[in-house]
Amino acid sequence: MEKFTKILETIDGYVWGIPLIVLIMAVGIFLTFRLRLLQIFHLPKALKFMFQNENGGKGEISSFAALCTALSATIGTGNIVGVATAIGVLSGGPGALLWMWIAALLGMATKYSEGFLAIKYRRMDADGHVCGGPFYYIEYGMGKKWKWLAKVFAFFGACVGLFGIGTFSQVNGISSAVQAFFDPKKEHTVNIFGADYTWAVIVSGLLITIFAALVIIGGIKRISSVSQVVVPFMAVVYIVACLSLIVINIQRLPHAVALIFEQAFSFKAVAGGSLPTIFIAIQKGVARGIFSNESGLGSAPIAAAAAQTKEPVRQGLVSMCGTFIDTIIVCTMTGLAIVMMGSYEAINPVTGKPFEGVEVTNHAFQTGFSFLPSMIPAFILMVCLVFFAFTTILGWNYYGERCMEYLFNSNMKVVMVYRYLYILAVFIGPYMTVSAVWTIADIFNGLMALPNLIALLALSGVISKDTRRYVAKYSRAKRINKLVRA
Repeated sequence: MEKFTKILETIDGYVWGIPLIVLIMAVGIFLTFRLRLLQIFHLPKALKFMFQNENGGKGEISSFAALCTALSATIGTGNIVGVATAIGVLSGGPGALLWMWIAALLGMATKYSEGFLAIKYRRMDADGHVCGGPFYYIEYGMGKKWKWLAKVFAFFGACVGLFGIGTFSQVNGISSAVQAFFDPKKEHTVNIFGADYTWAVIVSGLLITIFAALVIIGGIKRISSVSQVVVPFMAVVYIVACLSLIVINIQRLPHAVALIFEQAFSFKAVAGGSLPTIFIAIQKGVARGIFSNESGLGSAPIAAAAAQTKEPVRQGLVSMCGTFIDTIIVCTMTGLAIVMMGSYEAINPVTGKPFEGVEVTNHAFQTGFSFLPSMIPAFILMVCLVFFAFTTILGWNYYGERCMEYLFNSNMKVVMVYRYLYILAVFIGPYMTVSAVWTIADIFNGLMALPNLIALLALSGVISKDTRRYVAKYSRAKRINKLVRA
């Protein structure tokens, strides 16, 4: 397994090297200025549209349900485990959090563009089923000669769901959290696949597989109905818990913020380097930011395409809120808690090594709420992680199935095979190592992003033109309403 992990890390180094990071940031910067800082000036309007359904729109689910479906796929282990992985002592350090913020701010323009294109180029089949996403705006926006690029995206999208964000990393995060709560010392184990695993890991993995299979069979409407309830509730619970930790330990906040900015541009070594240290902070911050909010990956527009709306700009603004909620709010809560409590460099007393994955966030919660029995904060974190990751499993199954539909011309037999393979991947996820899981996810994320980023650049003129027209129309209507009321 160690040799396999090293091979994966080498591939990951090439995929998430300087070229792709520069490309993602460059596309975000380009769209930000072409859209005239839309993610800043029009954020209040976007938040308003998020809760306001549009009359007369065609689609399968409401805009809010589409956002919740997208958020169900984005608010997951990336917000709890991914942040911890990015700012760990052997990774990017606290400075990675700043680069995560920068990537998110630029990513809001990217996510807006994806949501816009999803509605503009979506198709409806004879049964009223919505077909949309990057494969459709590549094929119909860029032209039929680019259909091969749409196929490439669909292939990597199906792989991301099956081997990356959707399965291994989520269920691995769930089982790790359950183990950390029920059997942190690994006292009750059984040997499987030549290695020892706790009963907590085995039972939790089995239960998640069963529950995921029951919901997945219901398709987009069942997934969205579950997401509309679970995602907002658990997001509020988690944010309140993190805010409580920050307020209780408020005296540590100034130092933590200073540390984040200092290490983001520091030439001091995290592990013996100078300039490479800064690059590691940028790489981990951007990679984990993209993993968490999925801006640029092209996944969210698959869900956005199903929204009941007739206005691409409106849905683009709603989609943009996903990145804001996911990274600027939820990931920031996790990152501040970890840095304030010093958990990113804490040592596990059992192994003598730095804490890894969810253990880092768990240490922050237990330290921050030291006046409570350690079981209480650990339980809160475990419940949040389980539900976040569970909804991500559901959301990414939907994405993967839509990719397979496009690849095989809506052949439902192939889609069903993918569905069973997806459930199988959920089942084996707990037995993968943490480092291998996140490396596989990173690789497929990067490969999936490339075709989508090309499409966003190619269609940026359409996005910009229609956005300016809508903003002007909206401003005119607003002025007329004011005059009428006066």
